[in-house]
Amino acid sequence: MLVLGALMTMTFMKAGKYQNFKVSTYIRAQDVARMDDDKFLKSTWETVSSQVDLDKIYLETHRDAFTVPEKTLTKVKKFFSSKGLEVGGGITFTRSEPTDFETYSYAREEERQQVKRIAEFTARFFDDFILDDFFFIDLKNDDEIAAKGNKSWTEYRLKLMAEAGRELVVNPAKAVNPKVKVIIKYPNWYDHFHGLGFNLEEEPTYFDGLWTGTETRDPASAQHLQNYLSYNIVRYFDNIAPGRNGGGWVDAGGIHMSMDRYAEQLHLTMLSRTPEIILWNYMQLAEVKITPAMRAPWQSDGGNSFRYDEMVAPFTKNGKTITPTTMARFANQTLHQTDQLLGALGKPIGLVSYKPYHSSGEDFLQNYLGMIGLPMDMHPQWVNDRQQILLTQQAAKDPQIVEKIKQQLRKGGDVIITTGLLKVIKDQLADVVELYCGDLKAIVNDFGMAGKADREFIIPQVKYFTNDAWEVVSAGRPLTGGVSGYPILLRDTYSKGILFVLTIPDDFGNLYDFPAPALNIIRHAMSKDVGAYIEGPSKVSLFPYDNKTMVVENFNDKAVNLRVVINSKVKSLRNLITGEQLKPADVVISRRRFFGYTDGQTVFDVQLPAHSYVGLGY
Repeated sequence: MLVLGALMTMTFMKAGKYQNFKVSTYIRAQDVARMDDDKFLKSTWETVSSQVDLDKIYLETHRDAFTVPEKTLTKVKKFFSSKGLEVGGGITFTRSEPTDFETYSYAREEERQQVKRIAEFTARFFDDFILDDFFFIDLKNDDEIAAKGNKSWTEYRLKLMAEAGRELVVNPAKAVNPKVKVIIKYPNWYDHFHGLGFNLEEEPTYFDGLWTGTETRDPASAQHLQNYLSYNIVRYFDNIAPGRNGGGWVDAGGIHMSMDRYAEQLHLTMLSRTPEIILWNYMQLAEVKITPAMRAPWQSDGGNSFRYDEMVAPFTKNGKTITPTTMARFANQTLHQTDQLLGALGKPIGLVSYKPYHSSGEDFLQNYLGMIGLPMDMHPQWVNDRQQILLTQQAAKDPQIVEKIKQQLRKGGDVIITTGLLKVIKDQLADVVELYCGDLKAIVNDFGMAGKADREFIIPQVKYFTNDAWEVVSAGRPLTGGVSGYPILLRDTYSKGILFVLTIPDDFGNLYDFPAPALNIIRHAMSKDVGAYIEGPSKVSLFPYDNKTMVVENFNDKAVNLRVVINSKVKSLRNLITGEQLKPADVVISRRRFFGYTDGQTVFDVQLPAHSYVGLGY
């Protein structure tokens, strides 16, 4: 913890209005230009600053082929500096966002020079600036087609944008201002980056830092991102560029679902222990009004972590009574509340999942697994010092993946592979275990002694040799008293280790339909490196830390009863905020592997209201 704290202090200025992080916002170029009007500048600041505490503000110089006039930029920078804020810069390299996010064409020399001039202009005003989401290329005009030649679009774009970042942005900016720190902000759709030229392997080596898009918004919207991504993506980028991931970035998307959905994104971002968060954007903080529709039905149950009624109540600031009017108040209260918890937490840990650079397959699956209570720790390189490692279809990108699996098993470690990976590496994996997972499907809803799902869903069929591999969890339709069943969690031994196969439904969302007893077995089997796991329904996540603390968060619309299982003997489990001490539950010891409890474990009963969390330590 001391090393981590020192690293953050060296890399980023110490937090001001918060104890464990900084809070910032960002103003788009067109809105910066509007601030040439003193009335607009002062009135928006009054609205925002009265409802949320800010440490820093980023002023964008360019967006959609528009550059802020120098005189206006100078005036606005001076205004916010006078308010005690740090002031940085920003650039969005788009020609037209409304036209399918039209970017600049990096095969056209005149547009390359325009990109360079914008970077040089921005470096004159700021000692740090961020490139917003759009430093990629989505064009297939005739110039790009000619420049691509025989390469695939992914190969061409990865090379093109890695070169453009260095030669058109970073180097020109530093030539103008040698002190400038140039930061690239990556959006939330990380599994598709390589197809549009975001190069996570090369760009973090020469940009001075990176930033993380943690907006998960409404999972029903176009991107279909799960809540857990707001935490998981920060951890992944931390592992790509240790100590240089500057923070998370959340917008107002999802606030139509409820205040809780917005608050969860902020809270999960900060659970990653990132040093700063940007509230996108300043005008949303000023103009997105609080409405009664943002009060979710479960708020009436009481006891929720994020309390709408308290957030919208009048409060006193600097001797003045203020009635909250915009979403800025939600951000302020959520972040101050989370700040109280973070000081007790160590460094995040989890089940390592190896995702090689520029890999595809079972896209964003780790976020669904996080939502069923498996704490994820994604890495772009193979990790050698863990007891367990999870491999999805993305791991097939590594041509040495089967040999690495063997090495992990030979030293006595576990490897968990998904059915998506099994389909791709079946032939190579036969030297470890002979399995088959092809196009055959099964409709299941019954998990036998592990419970029954509320709906039927489709899974791939895994075939194996009887007595060579063993089913830990099975499912059928029905399984109990039925005629057939299929593996959900399969195990096999090789050398000193165990290889598990986790069956992933065709629709990843059906993981949430697994009955709680089945999830409990899966969590138990995959908890060796974490040292603890939870028991209960899906849509409850576990966030463990290396100082024997954890956060458990319920994303369900109703209260849930849970058990927290510690894989060691402890006397109590304490609430990190209230100090309340929980006593162990009385349990029956089981001799069956992966089922029930061993005499070396300690079990605690916990209840969580809807959309609420608790910090615990042991």
